[in-house]
Amino acid sequence: MNTENYKAGENFDEMFTEEGKCRPHYSEFLSQVKKTSPKKMSQLQFSANKTQVAMGMTFNVYHDNQGTEKILHLDIVPRIIPRKEWEHLEAGLKQRIKALNLFLDDIYNERRILKDGVVPEDLILKSQDYLEPCIGLKPPKGIWCHITGTDLVRDKSGEYYILEDNLRCPSGVSYMLESREIIKRAYPDLINQLGVMPVSDYPVKLLKMLQFLSDKENPVIGVLTPGIYNSAYFEHSYLALQMGVELVSGVDLIVKDKKVYMQTTRGLEQIDVLYRRIDDTFMDPEVFNPESMLGIPGLFEAYKAGNIAIANAPGTGVADDKAVYAYVPKIIKYYLDEEPILNNVPTYLCREEKDRNYVLENIEDLVIKETNAAGGYGMMIGPKATVEEHAKFRNLIKNNPNNYIAQPTLSLSTVPTLTEEGLEGRHVDLRPYILYGEEIEVIPGALTRVALKKGSLVVNSSQGGGSKDTWVLYK
Repeated sequence: MNTENYKAGENFDEMFTEEGKCRPHYSEFLSQVKKTSPKKMSQLQFSANKTQVAMGMTFNVYHDNQGTEKILHLDIVPRIIPRKEWEHLEAGLKQRIKALNLFLDDIYNERRILKDGVVPEDLILKSQDYLEPCIGLKPPKGIWCHITGTDLVRDKSGEYYILEDNLRCPSGVSYMLESREIIKRAYPDLINQLGVMPVSDYPVKLLKMLQFLSDKENPVIGVLTPGIYNSAYFEHSYLALQMGVELVSGVDLIVKDKKVYMQTTRGLEQIDVLYRRIDDTFMDPEVFNPESMLGIPGLFEAYKAGNIAIANAPGTGVADDKAVYAYVPKIIKYYLDEEPILNNVPTYLCREEKDRNYVLENIEDLVIKETNAAGGYGMMIGPKATVEEHAKFRNLIKNNPNNYIAQPTLSLSTVPTLTEEGLEGRHVDLRPYILYGEEIEVIPGALTRVALKKGSLVVNSSQGGGSKDTWVLYK
């Protein structure tokens, strides 16, 4: 396949320099591509698509009239990250998770950071994600955020920036795992030749982390799912199967004497640890949302009594609010007395008058985000939006400034992606997964999300994005 016509463009390209030279960590992969005909590449892509369907690697898109079941398109050109680069990311992510965990423990207990004025008190205490029932909580082993998926992007200079923290129910790890199995078939020898670090032991590491949360020798563990109609149900069932634990929904569980039991054909069996994949406020209708049909009445009391561990802990959502995100560098400095290893994207808080005025005047050049939205919803990319959309978001910001932040439009790095016209650059982000048990561990791989539409910066699967396998090298 010919790559000579590939244009890296103005953005940082992961594979080629601006002058069109292949970066050293991609050289062996490029050699393989040059030996492979366009027809063969298309066949490999077709095979990958079919395998995804056969594996049931689908997700639901809400509000989509075209049908609910879709595959997260897996492009067969991987993203490759050399070891030194990964070590920098690893150090920065560990630092960030450690600080955010201390932050969560503090705001639900002593509130030192609020009293010292480092983070505005009203930003936290008036947030819809700050859960009053969690005040005074001390989760098992002192860990709040057990599983985190942190989104990063890369600018024109090649510098990584943290784009978003996901501390509630981060999804996508099953696609990272299954994508690797599919891509292995496309390049059976190359993965070993390059020395790509494995990710297949993630379920074992996840299980070990969940077991660590209980003081029992052989704790009973369950994955709590909202059910088959949830967009990430494939992942819930996949992880439960890989760990060899129970997949349960609210109707399978009952609370007696502040202990949580699973209803089985053999009678009731106590559950010791729940990996919950439902939102905080749906977990227990007696404490949070009384209309929730997904939760388990009494679950929160059992949790407070120390009879069950829950990952992630209830209340973690306040730490990944997009307005709180702007204060994370200060949070790191406050708790760890360190400068952030990985920088935030510069962020304007519309709640601040000076920032708000700047945003309203420059809305055409900025990305506007709703602080509590996810999945690419509640967002506007200024340079790509219409005059009508600019006007709409100006009004939204004026009417509810606390609900919006703005950021400059980052270019996002590109990776060669297989299209009908051959290899073309498409914008990507990076979501590594971090586990916090006995220690903080960053899995040596990630979900690379790719904007499949030419020129698009929106990588979310719900907005038409796809994915790539991420190869982290031993060297």
